[in-house]
Amino acid sequence: MKRLLITIAILLSLEVAYASHIIGGEMRYEYVGPGATPNSKIYRIVLILFKGDATGPTVAPLAPSYIIAIYNNDNNQKFPGTAGSTGDNWLITQNDPPGIGTVPITLPSCIQDAPVLNYTYATYTMTVELPDTQNGYTVAYQTCCRLSGLMNVANSTGSTYNCRIPGTDQIGSGTDNCPAFKLPINVICKNAPFTLDFGAIDADPGDSLVYSLCDAFNGGASVDASFDNAAAPPYGPANYTFPYSGSNPFGTSVTINPQTGLISGTAPDFGKYVVCVCIQVYRNGVPIATHRKDLIVQVSDCTLTVSNPMPDFVTCDGFNVQFFHNSTGANSIFWDLGDLATLADTSHLDNPTYTYADTGTYIIKLVINRGTGCADSTYRAIGVFPGFFPDFTNTGICLTNPVQFNDATTTNYGVVNGWNWNFGDLTTLADTSHIKNPAWTYPAIGPKDITLIATSSKGCRDTVTKTVTIIDKPPITLAFKDTLICVPDAVQLQASGTGTFSWTPLTSILNANTAAPTVNPTTTTLYHVQLNEQGCINTDSVLVRVVSFVTLNARADTLICLTDSIRLTVVSDGLQYLWSPAATLNDPALKEPMATPTAISTPYHVIARIGGCTADDFVTITTSPYPIADAGPDDIICYNHPAFLHGSHNANTFTWSPTGSLLNANTLDPVAYPPRTMEYILSVLNDPGLGGCPKPASDTVLITVLPKIIPYAGNDTLVIVNQPLQLNAEGGTSYQWRPSTGLNNPLIKNPIGIYGADMDSIRYTVLVFNSIGCYDSAFVKVTVFKTIPYVFVPTAFTPNGDGLNDVIRPIAVGVKRINYFSIYNRWGELLFKTSINGHGWDGRIKGVPQGTNVFVWMVSAVDYLDKPIFLKGTVTLIR
Repeated sequence: MKRLLITIAILLSLEVAYASHIIGGEMRYEYVGPGATPNSKIYRIVLILFKGDATGPTVAPLAPSYIIAIYNNDNNQKFPGTAGSTGDNWLITQNDPPGIGTVPITLPSCIQDAPVLNYTYATYTMTVELPDTQNGYTVAYQTCCRLSGLMNVANSTGSTYNCRIPGTDQIGSGTDNCPAFKLPINVICKNAPFTLDFGAIDADPGDSLVYSLCDAFNGGASVDASFDNAAAPPYGPANYTFPYSGSNPFGTSVTINPQTGLISGTAPDFGKYVVCVCIQVYRNGVPIATHRKDLIVQVSDCTLTVSNPMPDFVTCDGFNVQFFHNSTGANSIFWDLGDLATLADTSHLDNPTYTYADTGTYIIKLVINRGTGCADSTYRAIGVFPGFFPDFTNTGICLTNPVQFNDATTTNYGVVNGWNWNFGDLTTLADTSHIKNPAWTYPAIGPKDITLIATSSKGCRDTVTKTVTIIDKPPITLAFKDTLICVPDAVQLQASGTGTFSWTPLTSILNANTAAPTVNPTTTTLYHVQLNEQGCINTDSVLVRVVSFVTLNARADTLICLTDSIRLTVVSDGLQYLWSPAATLNDPALKEPMATPTAISTPYHVIARIGGCTADDFVTITTSPYPIADAGPDDIICYNHPAFLHGSHNANTFTWSPTGSLLNANTLDPVAYPPRTMEYILSVLNDPGLGGCPKPASDTVLITVLPKIIPYAGNDTLVIVNQPLQLNAEGGTSYQWRPSTGLNNPLIKNPIGIYGADMDSIRYTVLVFNSIGCYDSAFVKVTVFKTIPYVFVPTAFTPNGDGLNDVIRPIAVGVKRINYFSIYNRWGELLFKTSINGHGWDGRIKGVPQGTNVFVWMVSAVDYLDKPIFLKGTVTLIR
């Protein structure tokens, strides 16, 4: 035993800890013959493991042998083995020959970007003698960790490959051989039709096989491929990821043929998918065993040449049909649309539209890659039978009573032959029917969505949904609930609804058991109505008020302003009215119409009626024109000037407003002193007692106040003899300079002055006018130096804050501009610099007052003739 354990350890050490190299497998059994011990059988156990084309340091080869376990299904105990860590497992070894084999790959003839699949498999066998038991044995191998990145199963999910040998309860004293799955694998291209053959061969010819897609098993507690303690059944399913499952490993568009094991459908997207197929084995109609194969299938990023037009269908909406297809590998398209009445029923478009001239069933054909070695074609049947209109009606909507539904579907072709009703009763799943005219009783009130799916013998199918509101009593609709009659008139009461009507009391009533009885009571009476719909009852009432005459009182005579409207009101119990004259009324049949009289006095006549009883009355409306007010024309005034208002009117009284800035506001000609632009309102009013219009009238006058004039003549200035000086005034629209001495034009804002040697200085007054002639004045002094252009600089200054000589500044005469005026200390450091005439230094450096000292100044300037001036000197600061 120790030597065997060492051998097992050496064999398993050839395999690394990862098991992702194993992509699938199956475990099966073969009957060899009777055992040496009575009531026993010898079986050959076969384990087939598949390896993918993955390579790398973590991808191990298939090992020479593996450890498996055998369990007695009667007690779920291990059947003792001849190898293993506890002596109760079994060693299954690789056949030699054949050893490692290559899985046959079935490649379609017309494929683009064909994948290269390199799958291998190894066959492992062992022989065991098993005593007969009631429920047979389970043989299992468990391993860890399928490939990473599977599309339908989570990572780190292992695998269990097992077979179940039937016992005497299943096969009696007979024998059995497990079905053997075929080896070939088909190339599958993403999003394309495919087939995958999971068919099997059974050595027992009398057995029948039924195939299904089922859950793959996980690997239990296994951690790698050398796991040596496979668990007992049952085994848990692999961890499938939504929306996939064992029965839908590729998605819902894939199915398996239960008789052949052929998987077919449309492939999902590119990736690897776990597929497990179970075979239920029947003998004489009784299931005896279940066998399975678990395999990771590659869906490749390739393209098949497959013609795939839309499925067979019937159009019932019209003769115009839209065709489409989901073919793959198509380089060209050809449609034959099956219209035998024409040769123009072909198209090379992907999704053509065609209009058929007649109804019928047409066989269409789609050919892709026509005329090439990779052509493919498919036929479809298209029915054209327009004119199918699903509909239904219902009677009864009362709670606890059946609601009768009646099919009202119409079809132009064939007959309506199918009905699928859903009554919208959310309290049950049984609210459906397939008969033509069903009934349903609802347990609760409220809106119910009723759906009918109707079909025809031509294949038409359409849906209609309507909402029916279930109530606990039948609805009664009354034309009126309160009315008035005059003795001896009669009135017809009016009700509507489904069911039987009855009215009470039976006094002064005809046809009391109808929806519209006639009543003629002599006193006010409340009539009650009852509606009975198959035992479902509702009630309501109508009040018939009775009078012996009509009450009518029109409003008092009234004075209004001409062009105004007035409502003609009455106090009356009449039901109908007629006013005259009608020409100035908005509606003469209204109880209280609007009147717009145009005459000075208009008498209006009104007749009120209740059935055969009438009454009449009059009201006179007198009109007076609106008063007229005239506040005078708008005006514009200068700032701080008065405005003289002049008003007029034809009324009895008048007022001005606002009065705060008015003098003599109680006259028609007040004087206004507005502080700003203002409106003044003249309001007038007549005395209604004197027959005048009782409404005021008004007019407005706008007094615009121009802004205050702010005159400016410029700063006092210095010039030299014959130096042109341009003056510049601001603040108005026109100007006048006085005196005009030396000026080229005294009536402009910016005249030029030239002064001779006979003049020392001159003071000008400038009058500044606004747009309406208002003015104000300003002054400017011109001093005339009899010298050459020069920049004067004092020799000393005393910055002591007394307001005298506190600043050293340049005084430029006859100078156009100063380039710079700068001051330096004795070490040549710049202390101050300016280019502004009259701007100077206050004797401080960085805010610190300087003591008595001598400083150097320099000035550069340009005179009015553009000649340069450069001067320098010293100045003494005295403290």
